[in-house]
Amino acid sequence: MIEVQDLKKSFYPPAGELQVLNGINLSIKAGEMVAIMGASGVGKSTLLHILSALDRPSSGSILYEGKDVFSLDDNALAAFRNTSIGFVFQFHHLLPEFTALENVMMPGLILRSQKSAVSSQEIQGKAEKLLRELGVFERKNHRPGELSGGEQQRVAVARALILGPKVVFADEPTGNLDTHTGEELFKLLLELNKKEGITFVIVTHNESLSRQCHRVLEMVDGRFR
Repeated sequence: MIEVQDLKKSFYPPAGELQVLNGINLSIKAGEMVAIMGASGVGKSTLLHILSALDRPSSGSILYEGKDVFSLDDNALAAFRNTSIGFVFQFHHLLPEFTALENVMMPGLILRSQKSAVSSQEIQGKAEKLLRELGVFERKNHRPGELSGGEQQRVAVARALILGPKVVFADEPTGNLDTHTGEELFKLLLELNKKEGITFVIVTHNESLSRQCHRVLEMVDGRFR
């Protein structure tokens, strides 16, 4: 599904070039659940942002089902990202002024404003279905500040899934949660992978959770060990 070839990424602070990714090669199959581990600063989040098309690499390529996504212009890349990829952050990044339901609906409403193929009623129905499956339907009319950390992350997962992505990237999705809540959230991701066949690529420091994935990859100095 995803083929990464000699991926490199450098940043240019005042002190000079900082190379963060040093030639990543990676293949991910459809339906796979992959954990990426490594010490802080080795490039895990940078890699995830590039894999999810939130950032561009300095060199190298990423093929999604044979298509080089970084050959697309910015508008086409944004359209690909919005319809094919979901992302879950460590800090949920929910919009505080909107309810849980409205937060989940937001990507669909934005897409609908660009092309009106799907009605707002359909988007709401799918959002409510996701909230029910993730166990937070009864909290749908609550704003983020009225939800627990675990509930907020479940809402964030629902938001990532609303447009039916083929792959979801998660950057330390349990890192801001207590042990029990984190385990419960991870169990939900495992169930979604098994039931829906969604591909997951997860950055985590939690070894016990990572071992439940199909594969664990360790990053050292901007490349896989």
